[in-house]
Amino acid sequence: MKTGRPPSWQILLAFATIYFVWGSTFLAIRVGVRELPPLLFAAMRFFAAGVILYVWMRLKGSPPLARREWLGASVLGALIFVVDYGCLFWAEQRVPSGIAAVILATIPVFITLSEIIFLRTQRLTARLALALLVGIGGVAVLMSHSESLGEAPVNRAGAAALLIAAVTWSIATILTKRMPLPASKPMSAAAQMLSGGILLFVAAWIFGEMRGVHIASMSAGAWFSLIYLIFAGSIAGFTAYIWLLHYESPTKVGTYAYVNPVVAVALGHFLGGESVGARTLLGTLLVLVSVIAITTMPARRTLEPESRQVEAEELATVPSSSPASSTDRIPRP
Repeated sequence: MKTGRPPSWQILLAFATIYFVWGSTFLAIRVGVRELPPLLFAAMRFFAAGVILYVWMRLKGSPPLARREWLGASVLGALIFVVDYGCLFWAEQRVPSGIAAVILATIPVFITLSEIIFLRTQRLTARLALALLVGIGGVAVLMSHSESLGEAPVNRAGAAALLIAAVTWSIATILTKRMPLPASKPMSAAAQMLSGGILLFVAAWIFGEMRGVHIASMSAGAWFSLIYLIFAGSIAGFTAYIWLLHYESPTKVGTYAYVNPVVAVALGHFLGGESVGARTLLGTLLVLVSVIAITTMPARRTLEPESRQVEAEELATVPSSSPASSTDRIPRP
């Protein structure tokens, strides 16, 4: 419920948070995985953020989750945090943080492809086909070894992991509307981060990442990146995102998806010493043009008559940051 328009500086501060803080998390991840195994580092981030956010929401009066809601949150937690973020943290040991952000910006491309091919809730038009081809072309430019345009080739295993992460995120986005989750988005995010963090600890143990790790020997930079990811990236960023949705249109709030890759590339270059050449700039431009075209495109759906009323009721209850998608887009906490 909107309770009056807040001051402009608060709106600007919230937008700056989701633009620049979320854009900077890619570099913070790269700093952390230089010293800690990727799955363990991700587990520490999301378990801590999930516990803090869950306790905070319970203190504010949110009811505890039912068993079926924990199950839904755990399924999404496995997809989002174990597979998606696990792949991202692992890939950032091998791929520059800016390129990682650009490849993950293709998530709307994979969501749209899923809607066209599997769900059949989106109709392929000439404009949409062109936008999809541009996005795929941007990824091809970034991953090309034969046409690197003077830059060092991107590690293929890392790039493949990032594509798996983008596909997994698109699947999770589609499943979100079909899973039993708490009505409160912050509580839902807390449960997903908490369950995902626990599962990441299990995965880290399975893959042997617990052996030989000495948390006490972490450098100040690694500790700072972890604390920054917990409080700024996960808690402050998500809180700003949810707060903005009360006062701005989902489409306007969703513009963070266009800004984050640019911020990540810039910070990776100026603070992380990452090379930015013609290939990175061209690939980034193509991906951003594709994402902007897809997410600002008017929806054209081909639903069965009996499903249209159900779809309309779902859209009325769940805000979407993308007018071209019927799914509730999950922000990157």
